[in-house]
Amino acid sequence: MTLNATMNKLFDGIVIFAQVVKSGGFSAAAEVLGHSTSYVSKEVNKLEERLGVRLLNRTTRSIGLTPEGDAYYQQCLQLIIDAESAVGLITQNDVSPRGVLRLSCPVGFAQNHLKPIISQYLQLYPNVSLDLDLSDNRTDVVADGYDLAIRASAQLEESSLICRKIYSCKAYTVASKEYISRHGKPHHPRELETHNGICYSNHKQPSRWDYIDHDGKHFVVDIRQKILCNNGHMQLSMALAGHGITRLPSFYLQGALESDQLEILFENFPSADIDVFVVYPSRKHLSPKVRAFIDLAAERLTI
Repeated sequence: MTLNATMNKLFDGIVIFAQVVKSGGFSAAAEVLGHSTSYVSKEVNKLEERLGVRLLNRTTRSIGLTPEGDAYYQQCLQLIIDAESAVGLITQNDVSPRGVLRLSCPVGFAQNHLKPIISQYLQLYPNVSLDLDLSDNRTDVVADGYDLAIRASAQLEESSLICRKIYSCKAYTVASKEYISRHGKPHHPRELETHNGICYSNHKQPSRWDYIDHDGKHFVVDIRQKILCNNGHMQLSMALAGHGITRLPSFYLQGALESDQLEILFENFPSADIDVFVVYPSRKHLSPKVRAFIDLAAERLTI
């Protein structure tokens, strides 16, 4: 084997090994690196075989560094830092966030939760400009050229995008007191079949609402659709005006509930929680401006 080939082999698996240690496990490291858990495990095994020592003690629940692994890890960290510094010198890249960050977010979540995060982000990174699309319409992150998008859903549809959950909240079925006085108060979700529903058109099945019964089992109710729209604020306005019953995430409802304008229905039959995700095209070559926004949002929002 030539000297160059020998040197190349020496660096195989180092970055993966270091990430496993930093992440505290193979699965967590695989998520960061964008590889499968089995691939990450095999690469660390190969590294141990080449070195002829065990670097990690593994159990079904955790990993830990051996004494040899700890010494090797400290040296690997310095190698990685030096390599990143060398790349920075060659490419003359400034690793601080800069440029235009294009972000798409639902209107209600932006108004109630994103404003302070955006403000802090701009203060921390003055070399970044924001291009914000505040809309409930579903955007194509890749085709429309967004760096990332924020999406709220009880179940995120599968896609090739990378997603990270940053927030979770309740969804409530609500009606105005005026509507209840005119049409009566339903006490079970199945009674919605005879009431006016205000439905969200961006859902895959807008007029089918799911609930959880007393035994923890999910069941679905078909809604009599009176109004169909693609904006949560309009749904809320129509409900406040007494035109029907709607179901919305709590971040739309806080003010209306605090002012006693709406009544929560079916508190004994909860809906599935609404999770909020940040989605982006790829983990590879993630720019500093995108990574900084994702980390800040995850830090500021309580899941």
